[in-house]
Amino acid sequence: MRRLRLALPVLFFCLSVIASAQTPPPTKDQVDQSIVDGIRELDSKMMGRKMPYHVITPKLYSFKTESERAYPVLYLLHGLTGHYNNWPERTKLIEYAKEYDWIIVSVEGGDGWYTDSVSNEKEKYESYIIKELIPEIEKKYRVDKRREARAIAGLSMGGYGALKFGLKYPEMFVIAGSFSGALSAAEMTEKNRPGAIGKSIDAIFGPENSDNRKANDIFDIVRKATPEKIKTLPYFYIDCGTEDFLFQINRDFISLLLEKKIPHEYRQLPGTHNWQYWDSQVKEFFRVASLRISK
Repeated sequence: MRRLRLALPVLFFCLSVIASAQTPPPTKDQVDQSIVDGIRELDSKMMGRKMPYHVITPKLYSFKTESERAYPVLYLLHGLTGHYNNWPERTKLIEYAKEYDWIIVSVEGGDGWYTDSVSNEKEKYESYIIKELIPEIEKKYRVDKRREARAIAGLSMGGYGALKFGLKYPEMFVIAGSFSGALSAAEMTEKNRPGAIGKSIDAIFGPENSDNRKANDIFDIVRKATPEKIKTLPYFYIDCGTEDFLFQINRDFISLLLEKKIPHEYRQLPGTHNWQYWDSQVKEFFRVASLRISK
């Protein structure tokens, strides 16, 4: 009898270990409810203020059975006059995210053209994203830090920013996407674009034909790309509506990519510069990116 009493606690312990090791997988309802999205802040030294961003985590991210898994990341950039919350609030982004096991970060870019301003030392959107935000995400979340698991895309001003980051930091991104991209941003001045936009661009990029303009001109970067540099570039996804005022500039950029034999995918579809178009195209970008992003 004494032996039996001693054996019972051991038996219960073994059964509990087996039960915990055989934790049933989450149900469909649990998974559907497990997508987490929320607003976070980064106390940026480069920007001299707290910078908000929006994060969506994958549907299995919070389950203990997935606690060691690292996930790919997609960074989404907004357009001029927009903000970090545009993507989750004005598209079906959260619904689309349920189909993919990615961390999705919607970035705050102000009206800064994702470029370090030459006139304001606290407006360094390029350096902030590359040197502060991406490391912050990789520190706080279970992120797959390989280049093959990192993507970036954006609309209008953000389309320009995403392609520029892909061209300037090819070691960081496996795919870069642009929807209705304002791809000639670095060529705009108050002379050829009178008004507030031209004036603000001059303040960010500097004088016409300056070194800073050339360093941020994606047309110039592509023209100067050597065959060796081209081999290192991410895959580019570009689309633009046929009724969009930026349609021709997108066509011109595609012609340059073809001339330089840079791998890319281009769509021109009926549509204009609006959220209905961007909602449909971010969904399509997810599908294309899923073929490039390492699982």
